[in-house]
Amino acid sequence: MISAYQKEIYEQPEVHRLLLAKNSGKIKEMAGIFRSKNYKFILIAARGTSDNAATYAKYLFSSMVHIPTGLAIPSLYTIYDQVPDMRGGLVIGISQSGQGSDILAVLKQARAAGVDTLTITNDIHSPMAEISDYVIDVYAGKENAVAASKSYTGEVLAVAMLAAAWADDKGKLEEIERVPEWASFVLDQHDNVKKTARWYAEIDKLIILGRGYNHCTTSEIALKVKEITYVTAEAFSGADFRHGPIALLEDGFPVVALALTGKTLADMQDLIREVKERKVRLSVISNDEQVLGESDYAIRLPVDLTEWLSPIVVPIPGQLLALELAVVKGLDIDHPRGLKKVTLTM
Repeated sequence: MISAYQKEIYEQPEVHRLLLAKNSGKIKEMAGIFRSKNYKFILIAARGTSDNAATYAKYLFSSMVHIPTGLAIPSLYTIYDQVPDMRGGLVIGISQSGQGSDILAVLKQARAAGVDTLTITNDIHSPMAEISDYVIDVYAGKENAVAASKSYTGEVLAVAMLAAAWADDKGKLEEIERVPEWASFVLDQHDNVKKTARWYAEIDKLIILGRGYNHCTTSEIALKVKEITYVTAEAFSGADFRHGPIALLEDGFPVVALALTGKTLADMQDLIREVKERKVRLSVISNDEQVLGESDYAIRLPVDLTEWLSPIVVPIPGQLLALELAVVKGLDIDHPRGLKKVTLTM
């Protein structure tokens, strides 16, 4: 029997098509309003999987819209009662359910200060959506599996659409239309991912390496692996990994490296060679032929996948890897121990 998680992984290209069709006009209109506002900064509040989408947003808004962007510290609002001055900024909440009480607290404080608010969510009738000035629906539909898949890449796609529209970059807006095609290509690599999972069947630890735009993807893949396989998976920026954690590596240590064509490729190539010298068990997710040839097991990405949009697509082989690891370990994929679909935190 196919798990809900697998079904939802495979629904992603259609979710992306629907999101593009339903939201393109609305997001362009919203972006035009935001351009006229001259925000001094953007503050993003999120938890869990959505926090990884927020990290992607931090990269895109900083690099494409050129507005300083940071992540909120919800505990300042809910536990310490030390609310920073948010005047002059835009406050964004990202949440699949739209119910996170601590993220809601950030939005409420922003509204009380007269600050514009935006929620990106899979539930437009949620408390976060209802309190916000602007709302983007990710159109993922009902997600039954505890581990998020389609709602996460929907959030990331919504962020990309907003950044490109806000920057008024027609070339990037055209590139976004390729996302469903690229997602379908990656799903066709499922059999190859199964082989990788069987190779990793007995692991109890895993390191995922990436850099740049895909820093968020390393964290998202690590989270999925932890959630449904109970493997101690740790994500590292390729730069940070050299500052100490590389000492963890020894003969046979399992490593997954994300190496996309673009500005971070050369550095990731160097890092891959460094970790190979330590005789690790290396799997590479890439669209560069030379890099793919460096790995023990390779998972291929579309050759024309652009670096800035890759965080929408690259999580998919990570989701499949977590799925197949759970299968070979004989675990309950849709009901991981101790987890609920909606987690409420202070």
